[in-house]
Amino acid sequence: MAAMRMLPPEGARILVTGGAGGIGRGLVAALLGCGARVAVMDLPAALARHPAPEGVIAIAADLSDEASVGAAFAALGQAWDALEGLVTLAGFSLPRQPIASFDAAAWDSVIAGNLRSTFLAVRAALPLLHRGENPSVVTAASGLAVKSTPGFGPYAAAKAGVISMTKLLAAENAPKLRVNAIAPSAVDTAFLRGGTGRGGEDPAAPAHVDLAAYAAAIPLQRIATVEDVVGPVLFLLGPASGYVTGQTLHINGGLLMA
Repeated sequence: MAAMRMLPPEGARILVTGGAGGIGRGLVAALLGCGARVAVMDLPAALARHPAPEGVIAIAADLSDEASVGAAFAALGQAWDALEGLVTLAGFSLPRQPIASFDAAAWDSVIAGNLRSTFLAVRAALPLLHRGENPSVVTAASGLAVKSTPGFGPYAAAKAGVISMTKLLAAENAPKLRVNAIAPSAVDTAFLRGGTGRGGEDPAAPAHVDLAAYAAAIPLQRIATVEDVVGPVLFLLGPASGYVTGQTLHINGGLLMA
């Protein structure tokens, strides 16, 4: 098999939501290196902090807001009439606390920022994807969706919803469109301290997990890097994964073994 089959085809039009975040920036750089054409959607503050590279379409949007997503995709449609790929990375978590002490508004904000944002982005992208060539969607779930860890209630619930929605989207849009999820464990980015544009890039901000204890519990004995996640996403976007759909790829160093 040619090595290039492991990557998205040159010229593929790929949208990355949450593309100004730590994983998003790494993925955008890798996609550009593959020769793909890339668009990014993210919060205005995130794009101001991390402007998109030259040649990348950057569109500011609140991906949990239906009107904002509609306007963002209308803008994208002015540039592209189809998509070959969509990666939904937008999302955030809050500091750990038990479900019993969660404020309902805070709970709703996490659900909206992770599950609703994924739904709105995929729904808006479907017409463009169905006009693309061999299109693929990669959603962002989490190992927390299937491994109950106290303190992450709304985030875990949202990501479990992403996995379920991924399977439904795969079934509803086959055979034209493939839809898969990645489920990383903790990744060494600003996300662990709240997220890009949410104070997470402040080195003094506390991490939401004990990173030393977390790494010690992982068979590979380290926290995941951005590159650990980017590689599997590129594979799921490329033709080598052409017979893979409705699946969740766990990226966790052996922390969770299915």
